[in-house]
Amino acid sequence: MSARFLRRSAWAAIMLMPLGAAATEGGMGRPITGQQVNSNAGIVPPTPGLVLSLASIYFEGDIEGSRPVSVGRVLSAGMEATAAYNIANLTYIWNTGQGRWNFASGIGIPVQYTKVEVSASSNLRPGLSNTDSGTQFADVWINPIVASYHFSETEHMALSLPIYAPTGAYNPDRLANAGQNTWTFSPTIAFTKLMKDGGEFSTLAAIDFYTRNDDTDYKNGAVFRIDAMWTTAIAPQWKLGVVGGWIEQLQDDSGPTADKLNGFKGRSVGLGPIVTWGGKFGNQPAAFSARWVHDVDAKNRPKGNGVAVSLTLPFL
Repeated sequence: MSARFLRRSAWAAIMLMPLGAAATEGGMGRPITGQQVNSNAGIVPPTPGLVLSLASIYFEGDIEGSRPVSVGRVLSAGMEATAAYNIANLTYIWNTGQGRWNFASGIGIPVQYTKVEVSASSNLRPGLSNTDSGTQFADVWINPIVASYHFSETEHMALSLPIYAPTGAYNPDRLANAGQNTWTFSPTIAFTKLMKDGGEFSTLAAIDFYTRNDDTDYKNGAVFRIDAMWTTAIAPQWKLGVVGGWIEQLQDDSGPTADKLNGFKGRSVGLGPIVTWGGKFGNQPAAFSARWVHDVDAKNRPKGNGVAVSLTLPFL
């Protein structure tokens, strides 16, 4: 592969980093609209080594007060949610050379601030107010293997199976939980096309499969999601573009509470700007990105705004 491709993709392992929070049972899915795709999403670079990725996403949104929502053991009318999700992700790029295939693995440790306010509730535990908040460890994210195939120096694809483990703080009697108390398996495909002007088009699609929450007997239905971003170079190291996402629940939720909510299938669509930078800190390649995504439509999910920033530092 050419030196130009190696330079552009040296920090591409940012694609392994998830940006998401909350759960379908609480009105959302693990993903937040438009926050899953990253620059060079389809590329695992051939240069082996460790990559540290740091990211933070802030989301604030609400579900209309007339719409019932299941939050743990609480069945509320309406919900306002705020989440500040912060994750440190470590990725190892395997030494597989400069052939058609390259491989990587990753693990992420997240900490999340969560605030939830419900409008009314028919079964709120005595002593618990309609507002709850806390800062807790969220569910650990594991990506055992990412397989990236290089069609050419400009077109790339990545296949992976990220897994969320129920390791985060969870109490079914609380409104605000960073953990989800479920395993989630997310088969994922990503594609990246590098443009001659230095910009790119990247897209990422996945289906999230949830196990049952044994504490509430609630099982989230499978959730399909697709995000895409397009950028163009505005300076030697800077790119500006648009990013958007569509989340569509494929199956009804199940369980006694879900039956009362007629399956509670949700969807959302969001769109907004993104800016990225790729350069060097000292002698090491590095990458930075920032985005804002506004939900233009939502059903059975909080409708609001998400702002995210990320920094990637390879130790090659």
